[in-house]
Amino acid sequence: MKDNVVNRDGEHLRRRSLLAAAGVLGLTGGAVAVTRGEPARAAAGVTKKVTIYAEALPGGLFGYGLTRGGATIPGPVLEMYEGDTLEITLVNTTNQRLSIHPHGVDYDTDSDGSPFNASFNGPGETRTYVWRSHEMTAAAGRRFMPGSAGYWHYHDHAMGTDHGTGGLLKGLYGALVVRRRGDLLPDKQITVVFNDMLVNHKSAPNTPMFEANLGQRVEWIAIGHGNLFHTFHLHAHRWADNRTGMLEGPSDPSQVIDNKDLNPGSSFGFQVLAGEAVGPGAWMYHCHVQLHSDTGMAGIFLVRNADGTMPAGAQEAIDRFHGHQHAAAAKTHQHGGTGS
Repeated sequence: MKDNVVNRDGEHLRRRSLLAAAGVLGLTGGAVAVTRGEPARAAAGVTKKVTIYAEALPGGLFGYGLTRGGATIPGPVLEMYEGDTLEITLVNTTNQRLSIHPHGVDYDTDSDGSPFNASFNGPGETRTYVWRSHEMTAAAGRRFMPGSAGYWHYHDHAMGTDHGTGGLLKGLYGALVVRRRGDLLPDKQITVVFNDMLVNHKSAPNTPMFEANLGQRVEWIAIGHGNLFHTFHLHAHRWADNRTGMLEGPSDPSQVIDNKDLNPGSSFGFQVLAGEAVGPGAWMYHCHVQLHSDTGMAGIFLVRNADGTMPAGAQEAIDRFHGHQHAAAAKTHQHGGTGS
């Protein structure tokens, strides 16, 4: 296991440069046909190196960041194309045991990020984790084995308990996107994490307000953590319930939705055109479990005018949101709707 522990800082690559690398090198790589029982082989891709710093934050919280002093909740969006390898150097700057564990990609046991496989960072330790991805492959009977493309996530699996419960409660999580070559790239990107009764570790009216200009392509990545059932609803926008959120043709059978279950350990993503068919304005996103939305699981998606100016009525809506009596709503639920 110690072969995976290093004492150096790797380079960090932000989202656009991470994805641009494959295009610059002209790496296309087709799917590899396999027979039943043969392990899938990744298409030709690149190895991308990124350094992530796990850091303590105010209030007893923790976060992941791409620079020292730059940790956030949620952590940075990590991206790769199918066939790429992501080599993550995790620098633990804290006095806690922690790790980084991915969903949806391929890895060896020493990159599992779990104490079960002795894969974690001790206090102050630096360790490298290697995540791989592969394309869809042909199988027998005109069937196909799925590739790695999807909206996934990563999180701690070692702080507090062997399942990382302490790390999840304190903010150690983020989004992981694996794209197919040819996927549309967004203009803006939003990560929303429902973790127990919090949104990105905040409660309304202090939840994040996300912004875009009318017509911009916005990618939403929704992630669930904690112990509670949730649903994710976005006002005035809709998406196809498939890998990308977009229909692939007039006969695509994917259901078009605007509300989807978002439960612990699950994730999904989609792209929308901001304000498509409805125009600019302050639109709400929230958990549609009524008790949850009433007590603070709600936020604002502000769609500005195409020139970036504030649309009519939006500021008033934002002010009303900030004036919501979420504590009073919680009391109402507790007393069976009497408000007493």
